[in-house]
Parts: sequence; structure tokens; C-alpha cells
Amino acid sequence: MDLGIKGKSALVCAASKGLGRACALSLAREGALVTIVARNLEALEKTADEIGAISGTRVTAVAADITTVAGRSAALAACPNPDILVTNAGGPPPGDFRNWTRDDWIKALDANMLTPIELIKATVDAMIARRFGRIVNITSGAVKAPIDALGLSNGARTGLTGFVAGLARQTVRHNVTINNLLPGPFETDRLQSVFAVQSRDTGKTVAQLREERSKANPSGRFGDPAEFGDACAYLCSAQAGYITGQNILLDGGAFPGTF
Repeated sequence: MDLGIKGKSALVCAASKGLGRACALSLAREGALVTIVARNLEALEKTADEIGAISGTRVTAVAADITTVAGRSAALAACPNPDILVTNAGGPPPGDFRNWTRDDWIKALDANMLTPIELIKATVDAMIARRFGRIVNITSGAVKAPIDALGLSNGARTGLTGFVAGLARQTVRHNVTINNLLPGPFETDRLQSVFAVQSRDTGKTVAQLREERSKANPSGRFGDPAEFGDACAYLCSAQAGYITGQNILLDGGAFPGTF
């Protein structure tokens, strides 16, 4: 299927690795002109080169902290009028809420709620004027099924979800959609960091925890980031203009609900 986004400009955040990288690669393969943002310049440039070699398109790399005003300004200077925006930022650390300070909560809100809102604010009106826009927020399966050790993420990402629910109904008449992708356990560094904390707390090895969790998933495995990237690319397609305000869970069937 031709997704109809060849030549469209795309800004993908936190894209040097993991799910952000997967989204950038899938978009580049469809011919989008991709700008990727992350803090680590060396890793980012390596990823840009790899995606460019695979997709045959030039990928622009911007080393910046997207959770800061300066970082967002740098990203938008490199890609000032994106047709496609994929927001993403590393999740806050796991832990016990009794140990978190107000500063911990503000940092989580800045990264996982306020940064996406600021990026949407900076780009959505131009998308409306062009009558094409696709915004995808990478949140977490914890929005739908909270994980006790990830309270900072649960709270901040759920706040973003509520904001998007209202805005997405205002923009869709202009062919600008806003949706959230909710990853379950995917083979990423983030998953490894969660296992490391759980290993410390439970005394089990990381290998034991990996085996237990993968077997407990209905699919019997963890997700491949490429699967996630292709789902993102479809939501950004010309064909997806009737999908907005949705929270799409990619978790191998782990969430047991009917809805």
C-alpha cells in the first residue's frame, strides 16, 4: 500500500533508538523527509546514517533535549513546518511514589505531558492551514493498565491522553489527526531498565524476569520495534484521516479488557 506521504516532512522525537527510531525508519521508507531528534549526537548521527542507507532518503539529525525550550526551538528550526509530528520522550524512572519529590513530578510532566503539548501547539495551526497533519504521541500501555512501579509515567502520560482527547475532535475536520500509540513490552532499552529495577527489588535475575514476562504475554514474546514503527506510519498515512483521538494499544494482547 502506498501511504501517500512521500515528500511529506516528519519530525520524530527521541529517535536515536528504540520505538522512536522504528517510527523514523518506517516513515523514511515511505518517502517522508524525516528529521530525528535526540540528545546523544553520536548515537543520533549513526541512526540517521543507518536509516538513510536503508530507505534511500536523507535524514536530518538534530542533537537536542526535546523537553527543553531550547531543544524544541532547535528541532523546529530544522523542521519548521512538519506535516507529521511524532512526539516521544524517555519515560521517568520507576520507583515508589513515597520517594518522589515535587521536582520529580514536574520533570515527568515536562517530559511526558507538557513537551508534546508544546510541540503540538507550535505545529498544529500550520497543519490546519495546509489541510494535512498527522500527530502521533508515543505514550505507554500503562495509560490503560497502570504499572505500579511507573507511577510518574502513569500520571504524566494520562494527563496528555486527556488533553489529546479534546483537541483531536477539533482538528480532524481540517484533515489533521491526533492519536496516541500505547506500547506494551517491546525489545527496547527501556524494557531492560525496568527489569533491572525489578531484579534489584525482587532478587530475581533479569533473565528470569524476561522469561516470566514473555511467557505471561498471550503472544509469548515481546514486541518487535519494527511492528510499532509500521503502525505509526499507517496512522500518519493519507488513508488514516478518519482515525483521531484514539489510544491504540500494541501489547500482544496483554490487556485483558473487551474495550
